[in-house]
Amino acid sequence: MRSFLDTNVVVYAFDKADPAKRETATRILESDERLVVSTQVLLETWWTLTRKLGTPLLEAQATEVVDQLCLLPVVATDAELVVRAIQTGTSARLALWDALIVEAARTAGCQRLLSEDLQHGRDFGGVVVLNPFRA
Repeated sequence: MRSFLDTNVVVYAFDKADPAKRETATRILESDERLVVSTQVLLETWWTLTRKLGTPLLEAQATEVVDQLCLLPVVATDAELVVRAIQTGTSARLALWDALIVEAARTAGCQRLLSEDLQHGRDFGGVVVLNPFRA
């Protein structure tokens, strides 16, 4: 089964502020699960790791993280994906950035979308949101 990683799952693996979430995120990243990301996730990860963490990573360290993520299948954000995301965002009442994640997961054939930001259990036409940090 393929699982799409939202940015927050990746970032928690490097966030020292929440050890429990860090452990969960690290376990996911180190698992044998077939993980997928998108160009959006790559960019958001680098930005968040270098700008938003309580203790940000050095840019070179964040670049290494992105380099490792690039070893996974990466869904490119192109015009067609953006148009589908706008349609999904409108019909599902999602923020455009969240709809872009959903559509990238769908494009990659993922059955699961691992995210803390979307409603746990919500099914977007065969892409089901799972919050791995949920108690």
